[in-house]
Amino acid sequence: MSKAQDRNEFTLARARSRSLFWAVALFSFFANLLMLTGPLFMLQVYDRVLGSRSEETLVALFLLVTALYLFYGLLEFARGRVTARIGARLQAVFGRRVFGAAIERAALRNGQGPGGAALQDLDSVRGVFGSPVLLAFFDLPWTPVFLAAIFLFHPMLGWLSLAGAAILVVVTLVNRMVTQKGLDGSNHMAHAAQRLARQAEEGGALVWSQGMAPVMSERWARLQEEAGARGLNANDRTGGFSSFSKAFRFFLQSAILALGAWLVLRGELTPGAMIAASIMFGRALAPVDQVLGQWPAIQRARSGWRSLREFLAAMPARRKPTDLPDPEARLSVSGVALRNSAQGAPPILYGISFEVNPGEALGVIGKSGAGKTSLARLILGLVPPSAGEVRLDGATLDQFDPERLGRLIGCLPQEVRFFDGTVAENIAHMALEPDPARVVAAAQLARVHEIVLRLPKGYDTPLVEGDGLLSGGQRQRLALARALYHDPVLLVLDEPNSALDADGSEALNVVVSDMKKAGKSVIVMTHRPSAIAVCDRILVIDNGQQKALGPRDEIVRSLMRNAGDVQRSIGSVRGTTVQGAGG
Repeated sequence: MSKAQDRNEFTLARARSRSLFWAVALFSFFANLLMLTGPLFMLQVYDRVLGSRSEETLVALFLLVTALYLFYGLLEFARGRVTARIGARLQAVFGRRVFGAAIERAALRNGQGPGGAALQDLDSVRGVFGSPVLLAFFDLPWTPVFLAAIFLFHPMLGWLSLAGAAILVVVTLVNRMVTQKGLDGSNHMAHAAQRLARQAEEGGALVWSQGMAPVMSERWARLQEEAGARGLNANDRTGGFSSFSKAFRFFLQSAILALGAWLVLRGELTPGAMIAASIMFGRALAPVDQVLGQWPAIQRARSGWRSLREFLAAMPARRKPTDLPDPEARLSVSGVALRNSAQGAPPILYGISFEVNPGEALGVIGKSGAGKTSLARLILGLVPPSAGEVRLDGATLDQFDPERLGRLIGCLPQEVRFFDGTVAENIAHMALEPDPARVVAAAQLARVHEIVLRLPKGYDTPLVEGDGLLSGGQRQRLALARALYHDPVLLVLDEPNSALDADGSEALNVVVSDMKKAGKSVIVMTHRPSAIAVCDRILVIDNGQQKALGPRDEIVRSLMRNAGDVQRSIGSVRGTTVQGAGG
């Protein structure tokens, strides 16, 4: 999707709320008309009722004012309800889109991305659109109308009001320019502190066991203090502008009264007009005062809206591809390369080519950092290859919808994570209504059914990340059941037995054998020999390059022979050294 289409995404969101904005504008029109009730009532009381001493006129005017204020209250209630729904509709339009884009960014960048910040930006925008400050923007156009009405009472009152309003508008603009940079910096540091806190919480066991808690706390505190300092500086400036505008507005109201009283003494103005002008001036500047008071929230929402546009433009919505028939378990990797994003860095993978046919298991071995996990991410479609292509039954991975691809390719990642939910829900990929039969079948296929039954509530046992309910091996076996839930045609296992004991490793090998018998294919990324016992072929990767590919036994013998040559070379060197020392 192009950037123009992403702009249309925001245009569409505004269009869906356009009727609500028009409703607020209509209600605001009549609500501001009714705000003339107070000044006109004062004008009539002072100039007509007190002069004529007519109680009937006073009662009639009061009843009329009561009815008008009742309508005004209903209009204000309606305006508040509509603005709240504007915020709710914004959440409905962008909520799932931003959340999905945040997950996609985290997946494509291996957990590193501003997804959480995007969700916070959405909250700040929704908060302003659903708050009373939005009504102040609809009332602002009426400020010139009220100021023009003051001119009808007397030109001198109008010019004083206009000069005062101009000063307040200038203060508002200066406030925006002065505080924008500080608020942006505060938000950036606050996001960094939240990201560090999330990382420390996810790695809590490591942080605590290695005595890193004080250092991490200090780092977090410094980020928070920096964010707080910048925020306080911006808030102090905003508070200074707000205090000045508030005090100046009170002064202007008194100045209006003083000038009106002087005009009354000169016989150029009636007492009712004096009071009415003062009330109307206060009403004219009320929206300006409200906008100034809520300026930090408005700035955050403005910055959040801009960040959301940039975030969604970088993560365009995917078009749903044409549905293809269910593929066979045939994976083809041809000349694949994956470059590092860092400039000048060597490629992560280079020249990788192999095929996996139905009923076959391929073991990918190599030292840590050889590129096994990066290859797994390519096969799962998390990252596109820089060169070459990955095909499933002849179709490139981008021809499958990500959700469907996730059903076709089961994945057991190196780092196992579960989500807040029951065991059954986690096995069923957090489905809202898990299929009990499929959940149990997946657990049985993964040989974890008996383990689940021993949990406090069996499949209904709640899982909370970090609760220690399951051992590392049990977590891996449960994650394997999750990978098998949708009956995938291809199973990708990244270090699947790193936490398994002998029984767990044996159960894993049985699962791989069952997949092969069912005509499925399996890829096992590992550096442990027990994990390749049932693999048909072996792919050896070293420093991101393909070093060997062939039948398992042949590759294993070659590796053992090479290892023996190295050992003999080392022994020869040691013998020569000893003889030299003896001589």
